[in-house]
Amino acid sequence: MAAASKTAIITGGAQGIGKGIALNLLTQGWNVAIADIDSEAGADCIKEFELFSDAVIFCQTDVTDEISVQSFVDQSVERFGSIHGLVNNAGIADPYNDPVEKLSLNDWNHKLATNLTGYFLVTKHAVPYLRKTRGAAVNIASTRVLQSEPNTEAYVASKGGIVALTHALAISLGPHVRVNCVSPGWITVSDWQKESQRSEPNLSDRDHDQHPAGRVGTPNDVAGLVAYLLAEEAGFITGQNFIVDGGMTRKMIYAE
Repeated sequence: MAAASKTAIITGGAQGIGKGIALNLLTQGWNVAIADIDSEAGADCIKEFELFSDAVIFCQTDVTDEISVQSFVDQSVERFGSIHGLVNNAGIADPYNDPVEKLSLNDWNHKLATNLTGYFLVTKHAVPYLRKTRGAAVNIASTRVLQSEPNTEAYVASKGGIVALTHALAISLGPHVRVNCVSPGWITVSDWQKESQRSEPNLSDRDHDQHPAGRVGTPNDVAGLVAYLLAEEAGFITGQNFIVDGGMTRKMIYAE
């Protein structure tokens, strides 16, 4: 047990943005418990994080299943002794659905169960430990809470729910636990996937030029902010939603 270090638990932490957050925290000396439904991705992740083998564990977890969530939290505490930070990140990344008049209730419920209810379940079981350590939680939403494409109702509703859940939790859990939200924009994650699906980003100049910052984002852009929000330096920040999108939601783009 690495009792001298702080411990963060991260859902959806074996690939993409979650993996970037996990690596960032590990390099800063945190213990990290990674939950992910994809066991192949989890095994790859643990292999890649071999340098931090004493400080990281992987638990195959279905965030829509309360028993599975409880097991993940229990394993994390058993291994590291406490929880100081929670990052809710697991979700279905595909934003598109059938046209609303054809969207099935099952598809709607599945996306909300994973992208929103999962956040509630992990938070519910982590809160007793976060209270003891006066810890912090960060929920990962999306800039789609501010703008939409056609046929994305289930995804957008789930992400909007995360932002609202964040400020509700901040009020309910304060002052002992801080809760904030990060809404990423266009983040390229193809090179942060499990080995069998990994590829180099295929991005055009036009893709980058849509962003006032001059480029598409990477998981590192999100990870740095998440690490700060979990840290004591952010002790006066709670209930907020931070946009990480290279300025894209501020730029007017006209059809050509």
